Amino acid sequence: MSKWTREQMAQRVAQDIPDGAVVNLGIGLPTLVANHLPSDREVILHSENGVIGMGPAPVAGEEDYDLINAGKQPVTLLDGGCYFHHADSFAMMRGGHLDVCVLGAFQVSVSGDLANWHTGAPDAIPAVGGAMDLAIGAKKTFVMMEHLTKSGESKLVQACTYPLTGVACVSRIYTDLAVIDLDQEGAKVIEIVEGMTFDDLQKLTSVTLINQAR
Repeated sequence: MSKWTREQMAQRVAQDIPDGAVVNLGIGLPTLVANHLPSDREVILHSENGVIGMGPAPVAGEEDYDLINAGKQPVTLLDGGCYFHHADSFAMMRGGHLDVCVLGAFQVSVSGDLANWHTGAPDAIPAVGGAMDLAIGAKKTFVMMEHLTKSGESKLVQACTYPLTGVACVSRIYTDLAVIDLDQEGAKVIEIVEGMTFDDLQKLTSVTLINQAR
């Protein structure tokens, strides 16, 4: 089965971030988006630990571990970038000052509910961070995730069974198989990985999809 690689997924997300946007990239897979932002666009990257104006990941050997993102990964700072108080960073998030946040997910429901901080398993370590603030505070919430779990279950579900991060907050999902918009009409497939048909994608997905692939 053909799949987009993680770098290809990040490149696809980067295409949809408009010039001038203030964007938070969540921990893990979403951080890769920073390396694929088009050079002709000014996109201002924010991290909830109190950094704004981040650039691509540093080259090997030039990391500064005093300059890290919320995932404790070393980052670079572009001209004009700065650090600021943690409380100010969360006020920025909650105050609706971010245009887009890109988050990972365990599950997303067809109505846009997001579950990304805890599986509910007794031995799992919950890790919510600033995700709740981002999910409801950003003007748009995108999700990057594998289409299926390791055991082959669809992560796009009719209703989340894991604890929720946010309700009806996700507007677009980027998986390794497709790009899917969520709105009041349902889950609209706007792009499918090359070599996969809509019917094949539907068989792997536990909700009814609407085919609007280009």
